[in-house]
Amino acid sequence: MPDEAERNRPDPKLLELLVCPLTKGQLSYDAERGELVSRAARLAYPIRNGIPIMLPSEARPLD
Repeated sequence: MPDEAERNRPDPKLLELLVCPLTKGQLSYDAERGELVSRAARLAYPIRNGIPIMLPSEARPLD
């Protein structure tokens, strides 16, 4: 049975298509936190139930 991190992981093909909504730049997947990270925007977008939440208002600022 897959653990929560595995269930929360988005489809790899989807990750290839997604870009940061603010910068249109590349995103990287942070498996430990379950987020998509935009280094250019310095934001981390959450993934909930395997669905990336690509709203800047939902993103966590990176330190």
